[in-house]
Amino acid sequence: MRMRFQIMGISIAETVINSGYRMVYPFLPFFAQGLGVDLARISLAVAARSTLGVAGPLVGAIGDLWGRKRGAVLGCILFSAGLALVAFWPTYLSLFVGLLLVGAGRLTFMASVQAYLGDQVHYTRRGMAIAITEFGWSWAYLLGMPVIGWLIARSGWASPFPLLGLLGLGGALCVWRLMSSTPARPGSAPHLLAGLRAAFSRVPAAAGLAFGFLALAANESINIVYGTWMEQSFGLKVAALGAATALIGLAEWSGEGLVALFSDRLGKRRAAGFGIGLNAVACLLIPTLGRTVAGAIGALVVFYVSFEFTTVTTISIMTELVPEARATLLAGFAAAASGGRVVGDLLGPALFAMGILANGSAAAVLDVLGLVVLLLFVREGPTDRLGEQTVPFALEKQGQRGFPP
Repeated sequence: MRMRFQIMGISIAETVINSGYRMVYPFLPFFAQGLGVDLARISLAVAARSTLGVAGPLVGAIGDLWGRKRGAVLGCILFSAGLALVAFWPTYLSLFVGLLLVGAGRLTFMASVQAYLGDQVHYTRRGMAIAITEFGWSWAYLLGMPVIGWLIARSGWASPFPLLGLLGLGGALCVWRLMSSTPARPGSAPHLLAGLRAAFSRVPAAAGLAFGFLALAANESINIVYGTWMEQSFGLKVAALGAATALIGLAEWSGEGLVALFSDRLGKRRAAGFGIGLNAVACLLIPTLGRTVAGAIGALVVFYVSFEFTTVTTISIMTELVPEARATLLAGFAAAASGGRVVGDLLGPALFAMGILANGSAAAVLDVLGLVVLLLFVREGPTDRLGEQTVPFALEKQGQRGFPP
């Protein structure tokens, strides 16, 4: 029962953090207008935030070295600090720095709580546990974006920042009260360099990082421009974009629900392959069906359902590849994903100058490359450097509990 409360508390904190992290995408044109800068310049700030993820293994190692609970609380505090900066000083420079703090906070929080679930929930049930906490990603769009859109329409582009900053501090209190203080590996937390070496010297782990990079580059090349595309193509205003974004949040929530229902049963590697294959198809559907509002939203729904299904399933795989350095590898996965976001943030606007078809085609190619990497090199369970399993797979380990039914 306690684990259920912990998972729900983590989901609530993730909803707040992801709302602050994701709001730049649908409302990017309105932030640019409020600051008096063009789309390319504000996209550079988003790309800089994504670049920060390259240092993810160093930040995420906090969860291995200091304990999961401290890492999660620190992440919430960094998130709130970034939002407070913009709330008190609403300029382009403060937004630039604030986005970096928000990105660092989210990275620290996510690596710590995902490693915590890896410690507490057995791998055969971990897909469900990870998926439930990842509801916070879709709830950010389903619940957070309509509220943020209403605030921007009513009080201006900077109005969501103080509210989200206060909620971030509430998230810190929530995880502090609910999460156990037990270190990830009591008495044997790895030295930083040893943890990095263990995390990145194994072929399946490196392949998982490459897969994350390619999948996120594909997603971001469309994600960065879809708000502008919807506004230019159909004349949607801020409140309508908020409502459309809520539908995307519902799609992502559905993808996470499908992970909870099927990834453990199908096998996580097989499920991830199916998801990224469907995402490649969705990338091509966006320019094909996106001639009407209904067609555009329908294609985006398929795009986000399949992407979320793929990503959440892959996180579950990554939690077990290097158990002795879970938080470090998970932060490395986030770093690889951030690298993919950087490519997408820079590639997306350039492709969009040629039309949404260019974005969809490039994203589909990246997805197919990711599928090839997944099928050839990624394995499930702890492995040695060449990918051979080092322990009997899917056996209950001391200190791990099954997720309560």
